[in-house]
Amino acid sequence: MRRKAMGMAPATLSLLLCFGIIGVSSDSSDHRYKPNEVVPLYANKVGPFHNPSVTYRYFDLPFCSPAPVKDKWEALGEVLNGDRLVDAPYKLEFRADHDSTSVCKKHLTKEEVARFRSAVDKEYYFQMYYDDLPVWGFIGKVDKDGGTDPREYKYFLYRHIMFEVFHNNDNVIEINAHTDTNSMVDITEDKEIDVEFMYSVKWKETVTPFEKRMEKYSQSSSLPQHLEIHWFSIVNSCVTVLLLTGFLATILMRVLKNDFVKYDHDEETRDDQEETGWKYVHGDVFRFPNNKSLLAACLGSGTQLFALAIFVFALALVGVFYPYNRGALFTALMVIYALTSGIAGYTATSFYCQMEGSDWVRNLLLTGFLFCGPLFLTFCFLNTVAIVYNATAALPFGTILVIVLIWALVTSPLLILGGIAGRNRKREFLAPCRTTKYPREIPALPWYRKTIPQMAMAGFLPFSAIYIELYYIFASVWGHRIYTIYSILSVVFVILLIVTAFITVAMTYFQLAAEDHEWWWRYAFNCFLIF
Repeated sequence: MRRKAMGMAPATLSLLLCFGIIGVSSDSSDHRYKPNEVVPLYANKVGPFHNPSVTYRYFDLPFCSPAPVKDKWEALGEVLNGDRLVDAPYKLEFRADHDSTSVCKKHLTKEEVARFRSAVDKEYYFQMYYDDLPVWGFIGKVDKDGGTDPREYKYFLYRHIMFEVFHNNDNVIEINAHTDTNSMVDITEDKEIDVEFMYSVKWKETVTPFEKRMEKYSQSSSLPQHLEIHWFSIVNSCVTVLLLTGFLATILMRVLKNDFVKYDHDEETRDDQEETGWKYVHGDVFRFPNNKSLLAACLGSGTQLFALAIFVFALALVGVFYPYNRGALFTALMVIYALTSGIAGYTATSFYCQMEGSDWVRNLLLTGFLFCGPLFLTFCFLNTVAIVYNATAALPFGTILVIVLIWALVTSPLLILGGIAGRNRKREFLAPCRTTKYPREIPALPWYRKTIPQMAMAGFLPFSAIYIELYYIFASVWGHRIYTIYSILSVVFVILLIVTAFITVAMTYFQLAAEDHEWWWRYAFNCFLIF
């Protein structure tokens, strides 16, 4: 990743470093240590293995803790990612072995034993970072002994962690954590117990260079069996595009060509012919829709989100989002969304003014709150739930204040500037045909031509083109998978755009052919559902 980032333009690299998108963690900075020098080890969080999206602070469980517990300074993206790094009680000096070193002797009360037992029953794991390398391990195990009654299960707490660290000269390359199954404490019963927590460290030499130490975390996405599935997804999407292309070409070539030939063949009899289908509503097609301010705001917000996706894909392709670059994606989303708000203001206001809108200031305010408003309400609800459950997803007040300042000092001014530019550079709406004074009555339509069935049919083909990649993305967001094949994801995204354009054209044609001229909002709903 370091070589890819250094190949970027100096101005671009400086901007990304300034906003913290390219972090100085992991393999982006070469940490060199001397023998017996203390290498920082941070405890991050604990949580149930089968629900990795829910995590808690490491010392929410009664482990041995240093006094006082020192929090590591974290960037905005790391806090948004739910990382809460604190100093771990284990001291791992560089190239210094330890054998069964005592961390502390702790007296566990009945309540603390019950908390450990509940965590073991939910298969809690811990996550730490050693020289910015992630390390995981389970805190205990459940011995079912072939039984099916939970009351007969036995619960054990691991009290001895064995670290295996690999180095190449004066660099840390890899770290693994194992638990000693011969050193466990029975916590099945609610009784007070004394536990001595210990750890061991074993250093080994490796030939892996420092620049490649993060490759092991991305290899799971590049395994042959996974690549075959991804390529199958691309082939499936391409077949969908070809079928849609042939389908639309058949419609346009046969229907429209016949209409044009018939109309151009006899100039004298054209006015005597009765218009049917989409030609019947040519005087109503370009009639401005209802709630045009809301439609313009949706168009502006959608254009901004599309630009956001393009920039994020560009950063991913140049190697910014390598595995466990903590918070890089969230930082990129925050910064790029703030910087692209001018696109939303320009697009919404210019389109609104083209449709002869007069209250452009109200339209600009609606554009600014259309996406941020529901997002803020959702955040308030989820953050409140996270605070109640004391989860790491709960954002501290300082982080919320920073986000509000970014919105107030960057997003809002750029939105206003974009709106002013869009209003001053508006162009007159030039329809290819004259709009009638009164709208034509829409005939009764069968149920499958109504809005909801049409939206469902419009979303089926695009979903079938990307559902395989969606599985891997969701498994990465809410699971333990690591998604790193951004090149394939970019190809699928382009295919999604093509399929969306084709299916939207087809659905709009069918709607006009049914003499339904209110296509503006139907078109927007189809695009919103697909994305």
